[in-house]
Amino acid sequence: MIGRRPLLLLFTLIPLILVAGTAKEAAEEAPATTAYEVLRRHGLPSGLFPKGVREFRLDEEGHFEVHLEEECTAKFETEVHYARNITCTVTYGQITAISGLSAQELFLWFPVRGIRVDIPSSGLIYFDVGVIYKQFSLSLFETPPDCSPSRDHLLEGSRIAQIVSESQSGKLRYDLDQQYTMSAVA
Repeated sequence: MIGRRPLLLLFTLIPLILVAGTAKEAAEEAPATTAYEVLRRHGLPSGLFPKGVREFRLDEEGHFEVHLEEECTAKFETEVHYARNITCTVTYGQITAISGLSAQELFLWFPVRGIRVDIPSSGLIYFDVGVIYKQFSLSLFETPPDCSPSRDHLLEGSRIAQIVSESQSGKLRYDLDQQYTMSAVA
């Protein structure tokens, strides 16, 4: 009888260990339940996207879509503008091919093309805005920021141009340009 107890105990524990191991693997492979969790699983801070993510999609190739309630602007060291729909490709430690995100530098807005976390222990994150890489402290992006409704920063220039072109002086300028072009051709 004494010889059977260790054997019985062994046969009882092996299935429990196997079930526990399988449950752990299933939990590790479970799909992310929030866009912020997707970021964390890819070694990125959850505060790269603002509060108010309505829905998101992530496919096997890393194509990531984030949909906000409305476009908005958040303040870090500089302002960051989020379109209502943001698309990108996410891999461990970086986001590339970003559409729908722009950052202000001085008084100009630049599209953010990519975001990269430096060696995590350095505490730095870089935004690729085309002309330069903006360096920020990783701690700025630890939690999702509040986001204010957009003031249409990106459209202000085109609105001014539209107003001028619709005004009488804009029409006069257009007519003069047309006359000059016609006389130069003739």
